[in-house]
Amino acid sequence: MSSEADTDRPLRLRLLSLSWESIRVYSSRTMRRDQADQLLDPGYLALESGYQRLDDGSLHVASRTPMIGCSGAMIDFWFGFLRTTEQYKWWHPKDHVWCEWIGERGTGRYIGGTHRVHEYIGGELMKLKIHFREPGEYLDVSRFAAAGVSTAVCARVGPLDAPVWAGHLIHLIRDTDYGCEMRSRFWLGDFDPAEIAPTPAARAELFPDRAGAGLHKHCNEEMAYLAQFLPGLYARETGHSA
Repeated sequence: MSSEADTDRPLRLRLLSLSWESIRVYSSRTMRRDQADQLLDPGYLALESGYQRLDDGSLHVASRTPMIGCSGAMIDFWFGFLRTTEQYKWWHPKDHVWCEWIGERGTGRYIGGTHRVHEYIGGELMKLKIHFREPGEYLDVSRFAAAGVSTAVCARVGPLDAPVWAGHLIHLIRDTDYGCEMRSRFWLGDFDPAEIAPTPAARAELFPDRAGAGLHKHCNEEMAYLAQFLPGLYARETGHSA
């Protein structure tokens, strides 16, 4: 599909990246994972782009991506559609290397599935598993309509070849008059089993600041790529424009 493959637009991405410098934010106003319902409050939070070190030693990473011409329905479609390494590389032609999907495909559903990936984050090749979970495990879904939330993609994340979980992600979507905005949040350092990193110092050692900076940059870039091709792909695959 030539139109999806034509996602490498260096000039546009260079312009977008002017606001992508990863910033460590020093603030007493933090958000733990169990406080994620703050994302459902009106407006914006103190941290919408950058990363913070939390008191327990874990990292909180935030990214906000305006996605012109996209919608929450399109985001759900993408996670239910994505299957092959070729498609995965549309999402980030430079950083994405390989993927496979464990679970349902062709049904439109992705919750309960696991995306197994090799990708570069912060210049390091990461081999990860991303297990998608019900938004209700992270957020008060009864507040979605009032908050203008059209969907939320939630997952547990860990190393690919070990029986370990190490973090969480939320991509919260609010539809707007120009399309939608994605407010992404990652918490790195919540280990299962917990004894892998039982202290703040141990969590900070396993997830140093460069991990937050690298993930912030990568998320900004991949979601900008996604916004470029998703409206056309959605229209071709579903016959709908929004």
